[in-house]
Amino acid sequence: MIQVGDEIGAFNTVLLVILTAVIGGFLVRLQGIGMLMSAREQMARGETPAVEILEGFVLLMCGAMLLLPGFVTDAIGFLLLIPPLRRLAILGFIKRRAGNIHMHTSSRVYEADDFYRDNDNRQINSNSNAHSGRSRIIDADEWQDDSDGRKS
Repeated sequence: MIQVGDEIGAFNTVLLVILTAVIGGFLVRLQGIGMLMSAREQMARGETPAVEILEGFVLLMCGAMLLLPGFVTDAIGFLLLIPPLRRLAILGFIKRRAGNIHMHTSSRVYEADDFYRDNDNRQINSNSNAHSGRSRIIDADEWQDDSDGRKS
């Protein structure tokens, strides 16, 4: 800001910062109202407005960036006001976060008849004699056809 102030003058620099905050605030408010209406329509249809919630959060960040003095934060804030760029930023964030989540998949299937939980959430085994206190586990990777065509 100091370098810009040296070029165009201190008064013009302050005026430019205030102008970007006012214009940015107006645009954030306008897009936020549109997004709120879209989210209400989706909720009325019984859908979850997940994308609108994320975009609303990004718009909140845009508003904060546009209110902070500085040309870099203003540039980022104005860029994120463009809906396609905002969606790209959200998708990039989701992909980055999903890449950090290590999902563990299991191919084990528990038979529902072998155990249940009581009111205190303790596991009760209905066939405790047959399985010596443990539920029966069927490993799906080793699940094969028997000679009579049934799965085992």
